[in-house]
Amino acid sequence: MTTATQTSRIVAEKFLERLGRQDPDGIQELFSEEIDWYVPGSDALPWTGRRNCREEVAPYFTTMWPHFAHGRSKVALERVIVDGGDVVLLAVFTHTAVASGKEFTTPVAMHLAVEGGRIVRMHLYEDTLTVAEAFNAD
Repeated sequence: MTTATQTSRIVAEKFLERLGRQDPDGIQELFSEEIDWYVPGSDALPWTGRRNCREEVAPYFTTMWPHFAHGRSKVALERVIVDGGDVVLLAVFTHTAVASGKEFTTPVAMHLAVEGGRIVRMHLYEDTLTVAEAFNAD
């Protein structure tokens, strides 16, 4: 395993661990100052869209998490693929939308790019229609 691959795996593991703890500031620390962040979805959902700098990472999570019923989310991590600076996380997310009470499940792929020990890119791919319908945001 190359040094870049080892570093990327370590950063991804820290990301997942801090995500599991719901530690927005700890997650934010893992990101570079300038980032390419993209979470597609309905404009009615305040956490979707692009972000360009580290200071926007923690607010993403603190904005999003209250919309999910506390203690009712499940993440089934299926695979972590690391190749140099690229990390792909494959998972299935199950959440319950607070606003509607609807539980929804979506397969997820997350692409992280790591450079110099920091995350410079995070793109999330999920079933955005299912998410929007759960929040009645379609």
